Amino acid sequence: MSDKTEVRFEEAEKRKGLILILITVVCCAISWAVRLYPLVLSLVAILTIYLLSGDRYQWIYIWRKTLYRDLLGLRVLLATMFRIWLWEKCGTTVVSRWEKVAQMSPNKNAFVMDDRAITFREGNELSNRIAWYFKRQGFKRGEVIALFMETQPEYVFLWLGLAKLRVTTALVNTNLRGAQLIYCLRIAGCKAVVFGDEMAEAIKSIQHEIPDIPLFQFNAPDRETAPIVQDTTPLSSELTEMSTETYVDPEPAKPRDTLLYIYTSGTTGFPKAAIITNIRYLLIPLGVHNSAWLSSSDVIYDPLPLHHTAGGVLGAGQCIVLGCTVALRKKFSASNYWRDIVKHKCTAAQYIGEICRYLLAVPPGPDDKAHKVRVIFGNGLRPQIWEEFVKRFNIERVLEFYGATEGNSNLVNLDCKVGAIGFLSRMVSSIYPLTLVKCDEITGEILRDANGRCITCGPHEPGLLLGKIDPKKAILTFAGYADKTASEKKMVRNVRTPGDCYFNTGDILVMDHYGYFYFKDRTGDTFRWRGENVSTAEVEGVISNLVGLKDAVVYGVAIPNVEGRAGMAAIADPERKIDLDSLATGLKTSLPVYARPLFIRILPEPPLTATFKLKKKELVEQGFNRNIHNDPLYFLDQKTAKYVPLTQKLYDDIVQGNIRL
Repeated sequence: MSDKTEVRFEEAEKRKGLILILITVVCCAISWAVRLYPLVLSLVAILTIYLLSGDRYQWIYIWRKTLYRDLLGLRVLLATMFRIWLWEKCGTTVVSRWEKVAQMSPNKNAFVMDDRAITFREGNELSNRIAWYFKRQGFKRGEVIALFMETQPEYVFLWLGLAKLRVTTALVNTNLRGAQLIYCLRIAGCKAVVFGDEMAEAIKSIQHEIPDIPLFQFNAPDRETAPIVQDTTPLSSELTEMSTETYVDPEPAKPRDTLLYIYTSGTTGFPKAAIITNIRYLLIPLGVHNSAWLSSSDVIYDPLPLHHTAGGVLGAGQCIVLGCTVALRKKFSASNYWRDIVKHKCTAAQYIGEICRYLLAVPPGPDDKAHKVRVIFGNGLRPQIWEEFVKRFNIERVLEFYGATEGNSNLVNLDCKVGAIGFLSRMVSSIYPLTLVKCDEITGEILRDANGRCITCGPHEPGLLLGKIDPKKAILTFAGYADKTASEKKMVRNVRTPGDCYFNTGDILVMDHYGYFYFKDRTGDTFRWRGENVSTAEVEGVISNLVGLKDAVVYGVAIPNVEGRAGMAAIADPERKIDLDSLATGLKTSLPVYARPLFIRILPEPPLTATFKLKKKELVEQGFNRNIHNDPLYFLDQKTAKYVPLTQKLYDDIVQGNIRL
């Protein structure tokens, strides 16, 4: 990527020199021959030389290459900012916006899943029943109720009903159990829990730990016979007695009021409850809607968990905020992805994390190109499989974007630039103040100059992405977490000027000459070996391609008395049929010696988060110690350049320093 760009600029510099000489000669010759206008011609020559000197020619070249993209981006940005400004000025909230959307097409399907659907009218009635019921139970504005339930068409309308009462809903990850589940209920100050009958066992296991929190069990309509957990309220049956009349709070919510708590993945420690305000819930789906050129007639495929931002805000928000029909799936299935899309006649679809790689790993089928999808949007499509994915599934447009649940630093790739997670116009970057600053790639510590200011990165210099926090602009706000201490840790002050404040994304990106951004790594995921920094994301992509798109997690492990961290890769292969000789050969041709993993671990199942991101914290802690698990381990023999089983003797020799690395 960078090499091609540099070649273009070298060629441009050569052309610049020739043009400069030619224009100078022509202008001097004309000035001498005509004599009448020597001053004018001299000024033209001077202006031409000025424009073609230094970096100015480079900027003209960049501007010519990116003008259309930048104008397109400016239009999307201004349209989104203006509508959000208008909504905030008018006091619009998610509830008030929903009331308008629901009236537009009341009999249209809002959410569909499998063979079941719920219309806009039915969804509105359910949300009103919820509001009236919990009003009768004595819940008040500002209190928090947890929603612990798998994806189903009714899910969104449960928290929407609580929002009508101005009660905040904490969307709890359905994968949590035990201490982590209790922690999430406590950190958000939950006064009650609404749980689906499918989560009954998880609730039973902690019921004795939360005797002070009332429990309400909601049985899905297609599972009315599900047993009721002891000492809980059967919410489904009690809702039938409630009115479907619109519930109107005497003191309407405001755009900046808290709507939801969404828990971040918690790669270190317990999850954090990120605050989602009304205006942020309106902003996220609107931004993608405008970027993807969607309309209310589109049908969106959303196979992602509704307790996360991607599925529950960006995806479900297309229905709640913009009137689209959204097709859901309880749990992502690679083999059913395109089948569902064809069945529900979807015109747009979501992806996240490793989903695209899983779809490519499925054998070709008749639904691969039988769909009507115009655009697929999400984040995490690896550059190594981008073009193959687009070609196989006949995707007209990929809208890769970058963002975080709680962050204000959002980027979008509008023109399908392969591998890019977004762009920022180099001509008008002040409109949307994001910046890359130099940092220690291993620790994530930000580097500063003699004046204490952050050091801005140039093209192709990896840096930490920061987004300026401006409370006056909805698009640049940072609401933070329920835990205020955690909020403060994400802020960086005195970045460019004294007293300014930026949001720390924790991600290391690279920007090229044209303003395209490329993901490099999370801070802390990079490790140093043989005096070189190794990007785990880059190595993971190479290994995954070499082993048939299987899950691969790469990380650095410490070896006693050896400087740096050696590379290690954990590959998920239940059948344990990976050709290690072929892998070693492929790594030798694809990666520099310092980036090739010294250790390989074969896992029985993929180490994934609920949002299809690869987990590595526990793997890093276990390292290459063969005595704390039963997974097969291999070591890259330095003489044969092949992976050999890591025996106890070999392990001892490595630890004791008997083997030269």
